[in-house]
Amino acid sequence: MNQCTAVALLPPPEHVLALSVPDRRPEAGHLLCELGEGHDEAHATLLWDEGGRPGSAVWARWRAGQVRLLPLPWCAVRDPRNADAACGLFAGHPSGHDWEVTDPTDEAITRELARRHPHLFRR
Repeated sequence: MNQCTAVALLPPPEHVLALSVPDRRPEAGHLLCELGEGHDEAHATLLWDEGGRPGSAVWARWRAGQVRLLPLPWCAVRDPRNADAACGLFAGHPSGHDWEVTDPTDEAITRELARRHPHLFRR
C-alpha cells in the first residue's frame, strides 16, 4: 500500500518563540504522515526517540489541523522478512506495518537512480 499523503504544519512552541531573537523566528515544520493510505484514524509521524525505551518515542498525531504530541510505545510485530527487525510504527497503529507501506516518491527516486547507476543496484 502507498504511504498516506497528508501533510500538516507544526508551529514552534510559544516558549521557543519567546526565547528567539525577533529577526530570527523559528519556522513551522512540515509533518508527513507515515501511515498507509486510507487509514481512518489521526495521521502520525515520529518526531524523535530517546533510545528505544518504552514510551520514549514521541509521535505527532493530527486531524483537521489539531496536532498533539504523544509518547507512544513501539509496535512489537516482527518483520517476517527479517526476524531482527520490528515495525517502525507505534503500537496499535492503523493500516499496514512499516514494511507494507511504500513511499511512492522514494520509490520513484530509487528507480531513476537505478536507471542511471545500475552498478549501484545489484539484484
